[in-house]
Amino acid sequence: MNWGIFEGLLSGANKYSTAFGRVWLSLVFIFRVLVYLVTAERVWSDDHKDFDCDTRQPGCSNVCFDEFFPVSHVRLWALQLILVTCPSLLVVMHVAYRQAREKKHQEAIGKDGGRLYLDPGKKRGGLWWTYVCSLVFKAGVDATFLYVFHSIYPRYTLPQVVKCQVAPCPNVVDCFISKPEEKNIFTLFMVITALVCIILNLVELAYLVSKRCRECLEARKARSESLDHRLDWVTSSSKQGDLLSGDLIFLDSDVPPPLLPDHPQDHVKKTML
Repeated sequence: MNWGIFEGLLSGANKYSTAFGRVWLSLVFIFRVLVYLVTAERVWSDDHKDFDCDTRQPGCSNVCFDEFFPVSHVRLWALQLILVTCPSLLVVMHVAYRQAREKKHQEAIGKDGGRLYLDPGKKRGGLWWTYVCSLVFKAGVDATFLYVFHSIYPRYTLPQVVKCQVAPCPNVVDCFISKPEEKNIFTLFMVITALVCIILNLVELAYLVSKRCRECLEARKARSESLDHRLDWVTSSSKQGDLLSGDLIFLDSDVPPPLLPDHPQDHVKKTML
């Protein structure tokens, strides 16, 4: 498998990732992909031919190997690395789709006709949801594979001797695994790096969600302050208009406004009489 293709594609994801995403990509390529390519495949290359059982019954060693190794470590790791890196490719494809739409819009409308996206690579709208879903998917894939490894190989370790009693084995036979300690070291290393990647994905997810919530609160607060300022301005304008209309109501009239009497009570009495 040519992992260089994935490396070339995912290198573009650094431009659209946060600091946590860049650390995650570095961790995946340096501590997972390179370790897988350089050491893991070589360590597990001789696991079948060096799986010896203390019997010469034909087919016994094969069925015992299949019983204890239903799925090879390296094949599970290869599938895990492919699935965990696909969401980053989807993010890159989404950005390329937005750039293509922006280019078509500029060709159809012109540069003075506005833009669909101020920055196609900025995590807003659908791209934000794509990025968040990719983080959830990557963390879920790593967690699922850790569970599968633990269910197949308890405590992620391999014993030195395996007890096997599967037909056509004549009885309980002892089978010996090649380099169990070396395989345990690499298995634990891959498990620890997967756990670190899960933590980084969850931290980045919390960072993006908290940042989005903070931006929404700030935007709501700004709209509320703008509305209050507009209401104050309208109220003050109406008050000023009332005062001006009261002052100017008699400017064009020769009759002065009626004056209140000095003694309102006498005025009321005269009116009643």
